Amino acid sequence: MNFRSLALSAIALLALSFTLPAQITAIEGVVKGADGKPVQGAKIVIVRTDIKGNYNCKTDKKGHYIYMGLPMGKYDISVEVDGKMVDQQKGVPTHPGDPQPINFDLKADNAQNNSRQAEMQKAVETGQISDDLKRQMTPEQKAALEKTMKEQAEKMKGRKELNDAFNAGMDAAKANDWPRAVESFTKASTLDPTQIAVWSQLAEAYIKLSGTKTGADADADLQKGLEAYQKALELKPDDAATHNNYALALAKAKKYPEMQAELKKAADLDPTNGGKYYYNLGAVLVNTGQNDAAADAFKHAYELTPTYADAYYQYGVMLVSKAQIAADGKVTPAPGTVEALQKYLELAPTGQFAQSAKDMLTTLGSSISTNYANPDAKKKKK
Repeated sequence: MNFRSLALSAIALLALSFTLPAQITAIEGVVKGADGKPVQGAKIVIVRTDIKGNYNCKTDKKGHYIYMGLPMGKYDISVEVDGKMVDQQKGVPTHPGDPQPINFDLKADNAQNNSRQAEMQKAVETGQISDDLKRQMTPEQKAALEKTMKEQAEKMKGRKELNDAFNAGMDAAKANDWPRAVESFTKASTLDPTQIAVWSQLAEAYIKLSGTKTGADADADLQKGLEAYQKALELKPDDAATHNNYALALAKAKKYPEMQAELKKAADLDPTNGGKYYYNLGAVLVNTGQNDAAADAFKHAYELTPTYADAYYQYGVMLVSKAQIAADGKVTPAPGTVEALQKYLELAPTGQFAQSAKDMLTTLGSSISTNYANPDAKKKKK
């Protein structure tokens, strides 16, 4: 063949190539919602991944969609409902011929996702990924899961160390081994400084340890106990029990104004047990010789808890000291004394202070009544 014939052949091939039909494809499908019903108006977003290209359409009232005229290639196809992507199929190849079916069943997908999430949670807990789950995940998903598993393993290790230290502290406290208790709770507070129980137990251990020492050593441990209670209250300032225990520790440190403030906070936070907190306040005030303030505290205790027998007794004892003795030896009790002691006997006729209450009433010249009368019973009769 001469040079002219070659040129003509090349031109003929070029012309033939321009007459070949373009490779056009189509996809269609149905979108069903989480309730299993067709989704109308869902947006189908079609993104070509091998070269740039974006296409979209919407589902009809039967949840059906179709897009024709797609160049042959690979696509990421996603569904958007109310502007939010709810499902996606990635790397879908298209081919000439009938429309390629790409369906979306959100109910089935949700069930599958829930199952996968359960499998992933199990993998995190056990530290092992099942073969079935491996097949379902992309390399990126597998790497992310392995990272989570490693972090969880580290957390579990830290949690075990924390529990071991805390339990060792509790065992030492039961054995009254306060140096070891302080050491164990201190370790626990270092492992996790956000646990109120750890700081509360550390505080109590320091308070107990201070009681085994004297002088500056005792004061130093007592101060560390107060600081540990402060840490606990920083974590949970509305914990009434911690305020109460902190107050009792302040009393040991002879910080009485601060103690009273803490007990009042406890009572305000927990009115149901307010009587107990004010009773504790009264007991501390008695020990410090503040009898008038103690009487007020005991009175407040039984006002908050009307069945608190011991509070009536202690209030009566405070009032006995205010009795007036005439020249002829006749005793005139302060107002409320007899009533308080009688109330104690009504509530606790065989209580630990029963005989003492009877003796005081005899001294005061009052008759003794030990029969408890329920005031509600009279109301019912009326």
